[in-house]
Amino acid sequence: MNPEPTGQLVPTPTGYDLIITRTYRAPVDDVWASVTEPERTARWFGPWRGEAGPGRTVEVQLVFEESAPWYPMRIEACEPPHRLAVMTDDAVGSWSLELVLAEADGTTELRLIHHLTSTEQLGETGPGWEYYLDMLTVSRTGGPQPEFEHYYPAQKAYFESLK
Repeated sequence: MNPEPTGQLVPTPTGYDLIITRTYRAPVDDVWASVTEPERTARWFGPWRGEAGPGRTVEVQLVFEESAPWYPMRIEACEPPHRLAVMTDDAVGSWSLELVLAEADGTTELRLIHHLTSTEQLGETGPGWEYYLDMLTVSRTGGPQPEFEHYYPAQKAYFESLK
């Protein structure tokens, strides 16, 4: 398996947006459930716990990472079923992420937007997001789970070329 990278880098007034898109033949409410309900996020990213809502912090377990750590994730915006914005702040740094969903003719487009102040880690983060979004696709459609080794370092050069 050699998944093709799809990420795009768009300059913004404050830095860059790394945008990765997937489409699903499903209603927006169903795709929204895949990215917000803990039992469904557990299938492709990890479960979360806590009381969710804008301005609140939940903990998300990264079950597909080594030692499956729990990370705090602050919910900046939650506008069901179209927009979820979160912020993580840990030893790795601060990450501002947004999921934007739009439905047309029975198909829902999901855009993951990673707001970046620097492109320094693009070669590492881009392949990771491609992997996780393909995990989301498999959680919705079935099939074998992708292996991270097919994304990194294979896609590193692609993402570094976007700088």
